[in-house]
Amino acid sequence: MTDTENAPRGTAAPTGSDVTPALLIERAEAMVPGLVARQQETERRTYYAEDTHRAFQEAGFYRIAVPKRYGGYELGFDTFLQVAMTLSRACPSTGWMFCLGAAHSLFAASMFDEKAQAEIFSGGDFIAPLVNAPHGTARRAEDGGWILDGVWKYCSGAPYATHLIGNTVIAGEDADPPRRLLFIAPREEWEMLDDWGGQLGLKGSGSHSIRISGGHIPGHFGIEVDFEEISVTEGTPGRALHTHPQYGGAPASSMALEGAHIAVGMCQGALDAYTELMFSRTTIVPPFPPRAEDPDFLLWYGKASGMIAAAETLALAASRRWQELAALPVGAFTAEEDLRIALTCREATNLAWQAVDEILQPTAGSPAVREGTRLERVWRDLSTGRTHASSAILLTTAANRGFAQLRLLSARR
Repeated sequence: MTDTENAPRGTAAPTGSDVTPALLIERAEAMVPGLVARQQETERRTYYAEDTHRAFQEAGFYRIAVPKRYGGYELGFDTFLQVAMTLSRACPSTGWMFCLGAAHSLFAASMFDEKAQAEIFSGGDFIAPLVNAPHGTARRAEDGGWILDGVWKYCSGAPYATHLIGNTVIAGEDADPPRRLLFIAPREEWEMLDDWGGQLGLKGSGSHSIRISGGHIPGHFGIEVDFEEISVTEGTPGRALHTHPQYGGAPASSMALEGAHIAVGMCQGALDAYTELMFSRTTIVPPFPPRAEDPDFLLWYGKASGMIAAAETLALAASRRWQELAALPVGAFTAEEDLRIALTCREATNLAWQAVDEILQPTAGSPAVREGTRLERVWRDLSTGRTHASSAILLTTAANRGFAQLRLLSARR
């Protein structure tokens, strides 16, 4: 079978009232077999194929969280996350690249003002990697805009991106420390570097670097703020502009939700691979029954299944809590609530990872973890995903300390 024959099939993107969460999730599920079959091809290319990208466009995936006033569907972020989880279950690299590119329509529609949004979303579909670590510099232009220079690494979703959302320092001013700029740069202002694919895992996640050399953006495409200091307790431009309250939700926990849903989806894919082994492989001890009839394998399978199901339940509950807080009056989504959701996402990710790392992978047998097998790929991709800065550093150290301080402050009152 050729790569083209394995391509996921999409249909014309529905519009208006025809769009439902169930329809979009159903479309993602229908693409699973083709994405599973193309995992190796996706790794070789370092990003998912052009026809996969077109299928996602036709299915409407890139418009799930785009506001209605700009031609999007403005569905709940939970719908987007469930689509991302389904795609990650099929192909971790594809799910990661899709989610970390398309998810940030939520951020752009929340944080930028009306003038910027009208231009940002003018193309309908929206894909923008978001790099919250500061790189490069921004200089003020004579026309009131900004001149950007630098290289932004790990820009997942770059191959088909319409924009880059990045952070940088403002040069040429007497400020100590230098002030920061959150910016959005259209595709025509940057170039993608061919520097992805040499990592242990997520080889097909399209996490290339982006270089900007003297790129110009208008002044309303920049916000002078440190990403880590963004607060929604006094409202956001998006909350005032759009009908759906999700555009007033906290961005840090929304990004933690992305990571948790991707990780749980990956682990569901590992369990799918292990399920096949339960029927296709026997034990190594006479009388060599199928693994599905062996008490030990049944124990391992049941334990791992329960852990992954619990991780999914945590991730979905965190997503619901995020939506509920966003819908409350402005001020309800506090920093403490933001961190609480982020830490819940961390626990969901850790629980799912333990099921794969401590049960499925060690008991699958050596043939099942040879290079290129589905289980081996999931293990590599999960291992690499756990090195992401938000997982490896922020959610294991700074978030713990910050939440503890806020929680104790609340308890003292």
